[in-house]
Amino acid sequence: MKTIDALNVYYRDLNSSIDEVVKTDKTINLKNVFGQRYIGRGLPENVKLKIYGTPGNDMAAYMDGAELEIFGNGQDAVGNTMNCGRVIVHGSCGDTLGYAMRGGEIYVEGDVGYRVGIHMKEYKEMKPIIVAGGKAGEFLGEYMAGGAIILLGLNLSKGENITGRFCGTGMHGGVIYLNGNEDKYKFGKEAVKVDITNEDILFLKKHIGFYEKTFQKDLNHLKLESFSKYAAVNKNPYSNMYCTY
Repeated sequence: MKTIDALNVYYRDLNSSIDEVVKTDKTINLKNVFGQRYIGRGLPENVKLKIYGTPGNDMAAYMDGAELEIFGNGQDAVGNTMNCGRVIVHGSCGDTLGYAMRGGEIYVEGDVGYRVGIHMKEYKEMKPIIVAGGKAGEFLGEYMAGGAIILLGLNLSKGENITGRFCGTGMHGGVIYLNGNEDKYKFGKEAVKVDITNEDILFLKKHIGFYEKTFQKDLNHLKLESFSKYAAVNKNPYSNMYCTY
């Protein structure tokens, strides 16, 4: 295992060092990370980074199978257009988490920001998944076209909501699972609440189970049957905006 000290290292130089090291060593510890952007961008499978600190925007952008584990918070656009792989954040994340994400998994121990899962999509076996342990900001799942978002809402204060307004605005695919129920006004007109099925329960059990094990939580109190599920009303809501032939 190789260790790279990122203290005061320019982001381009840091990413160049990572690219060079993974040619011979697939496991790297990054210490003293402080805002460097694009860490993990495009990294292939069998590469593992353990990141200590706070990486900058667009971490794991276009990532192609690697695993990143962050012992700290993530900033904005984590997993931007990520193809596959896994991101584990022992902290919280900022806005546009999973922007245009096409595959892979992101697990966030704490809260996430605005526009999480915007433009997420799926194709055949590629189905991206985001699991967050806390709450999310407004526009969750905006223009979502595939994949799944799971919000656990752990440790919410009394009267605190699991998500902000405008959830599922422009949604035309994928699913959003929330621990409990939210008021209808929180959702855009393109999203609708649907029944939880046995298949959904198994799906939630698998990914919440991984969250529980990874972050060493006891989640036996969660009642998966009480989760609410939201899906798109229409898979092609903008057809009337384009010409047909």
